[in-house]
Amino acid sequence: MDINSDLGESYGAWRMGDDAAMLDIVSSANVACGFHAGDPAGILQTLKQAAARGVAVGAHVAYPDLAGFGRRNMDPSSAELVGDVIYQIGALQGLATAAGTRVRYVKPHGALYNTIAQDARQAGDVIEAIQAVDPQLTLMALAGAPLIEWAKERGLRVVAEAFADRAYNEDGSLVSRRLPGAVLHDPQQVAQRMLQLVQTGEIETITGKRIRLQADSICVHGDSPGAVEMARCMRERLLQAGVSLQPFVSMA
Repeated sequence: MDINSDLGESYGAWRMGDDAAMLDIVSSANVACGFHAGDPAGILQTLKQAAARGVAVGAHVAYPDLAGFGRRNMDPSSAELVGDVIYQIGALQGLATAAGTRVRYVKPHGALYNTIAQDARQAGDVIEAIQAVDPQLTLMALAGAPLIEWAKERGLRVVAEAFADRAYNEDGSLVSRRLPGAVLHDPQQVAQRMLQLVQTGEIETITGKRIRLQADSICVHGDSPGAVEMARCMRERLLQAGVSLQPFVSMA
């Protein structure tokens, strides 16, 4: 199993999360590309820290929405979205090269992530952009979403992910952040539900019903309060149960 987190999201004097601590826990890092968060100097520092620890790096592409942290819905034209995603991957590739590592996958962020899980047009734009830059890049997508099959049909390798710190609806979608209970904060609860997912392939929804969910990576949001403790507790619980933790992409 892989553990990933959204990192590189600090912006100037605005500090977001604890990248150094999280990089000691995760096996993959989704690094901001400057559109929803992150400044070049901070992103470069995060990439250097990831390289030093052997953590796989992915481009955390987003809508151009610094004020809304990439969590506001947008409807860009296909030309705009393709260009934006290419631009972000390319920027992170340059910084990654300078840091002694490379971009191995792409994980859309926030509103873009949730939109392309179901929206065929925007999903196609993101797939087109990834293939234009490097068709060998892996796409990380929401487990159970139509996007997974759309990307596979276009020849992309796809890795399905589950969210440790987010509540699920019965259809496998994430509960809106606007609703109570959408974000989980108890490290022990988070660790136990992720162990259950790994061992049984099931996760408990916000209504208490269990649903099937196939995932090869687990995300803990780096900006969540107590994110480091949640990630550390989950890692320890999985290792104690004999679960092997490693990046889902080759580091060769």
